[in-house]
Amino acid sequence: MLANDPLYITPEDYLAAEEISPIRHEYRDGEVFAMTGGTLNHSAIILNLATTLKLHLRGSGCRPFSEGTKTRVESSNAYYYPDVVVSCDDRDRPSKEQYIEYPRLIIEVLSPSTARFDRTEKFADYRTIPSLEEYVLVSSDRQQVEVFQKGDRGNWAIVPTTDPIQLASVNGAIALADIYEDTDIPATLLSENDDDTKPLISG
Repeated sequence: MLANDPLYITPEDYLAAEEISPIRHEYRDGEVFAMTGGTLNHSAIILNLATTLKLHLRGSGCRPFSEGTKTRVESSNAYYYPDVVVSCDDRDRPSKEQYIEYPRLIIEVLSPSTARFDRTEKFADYRTIPSLEEYVLVSSDRQQVEVFQKGDRGNWAIVPTTDPIQLASVNGAIALADIYEDTDIPATLLSENDDDTKPLISG
C-alpha cells in the first residue's frame, strides 16, 4: 500500500494502537490484519516449545519469546507475532520496545487459516532479516516439523527430519514427543517427511 493512500496506517500509529488493543494485529506496509485465536493443541505446542527453549538457553545469552512479542521486519515494513522467536542479540535485551529486530530462530505453529501465508509471503519477509538463521514450521494437525536453515551463501534449504528435531541455530534439539506433549495430535512416521532432495530456496 502506498504511503499517500488515505487508508495507509503508519507504523507509529499501528504500534500506538496495538499497545492498548485487546486484540493482536499484524502489520505489513500500511495494512493491519487481526489475529484469530488458536486451538488448545496450538497453544499447548507453543508452550512446550517455549518452555523447552527457555530451559535449554538459560545462561547462554539467548532468550526465547512467545506469541505475545512482535518481530519487526524492516525491509518489508512489517511487524509479525511469531509463535516462538529466539534472539541472541544484545540489542534485543529487555527494553521498553514492543518488538525485537534481530531474531536467530523463528518458529511458527501452523493452522488452517495461516499455513499458506506462513509458508510463502511471511517466510519471504523473514528471510530478509540478516540475523535469522533458522525457520521452523510445526504442524498442528499431525506430528510433523519442517526445518529451514540459511546456508553460508545466504540460500535457504529444508533439512531432513530427525527425532529429536535438531535446531542448529541454538545448538539444541527437541523430541517430537516433547513438542506434542499434552495434545491429541496423531504421530506421523518420520519416513514420510525425511526428504533431503527438496530444492534450495533463494535468499
